[in-house]
Amino acid sequence: MDDGDRSRSLLLGALAAQRRHVLAAIDGLSDAQLRAAVLPSGWSPIGLVRHLTLGGERYWFHTVMAGEPLDYWPADRPELDEGRPADWRVEPHETTDAVVTEYRDAIARSDEIIAALPLDAAPRHREPDWPATRFADLEAVLLHVILDAATHAGHLDAARELIDGRQHLVL
Repeated sequence: MDDGDRSRSLLLGALAAQRRHVLAAIDGLSDAQLRAAVLPSGWSPIGLVRHLTLGGERYWFHTVMAGEPLDYWPADRPELDEGRPADWRVEPHETTDAVVTEYRDAIARSDEIIAALPLDAAPRHREPDWPATRFADLEAVLLHVILDAATHAGHLDAARELIDGRQHLVL
């Protein structure tokens, strides 16, 4: 295995581990528990999953790397968002199962995109205010998404411990 294959394997393994961690952190929670704001900032576990779907998987892989349109991004609704970005919003009529399915579907599409690109592939969509070397290729985007997902997996661990005392050991 050459260094590029090894790097790709390590990155994809780390990404998959964080995705599994997120799903394990919410597994077994009731709809009420998934929707409850546990920490003072006011986000709910299912809202965090929505953020990982839209602001993580879909934005970074579907839009930035594959160039797909940003037409999935929700419009700001300050009366519902309570100061949080709109990609954290889960409306009362949306089922938590549907939000989790949307996350799994976004992961599947992301994996297709990642599989089709070399690590040095340049993004097809760059934000105008990004410095030239920021998020220069798929490898940099993978690192960013892994770190973001790991941070949020830790947030979910804290929320879960407050909800029902369950603790998650990361090996």
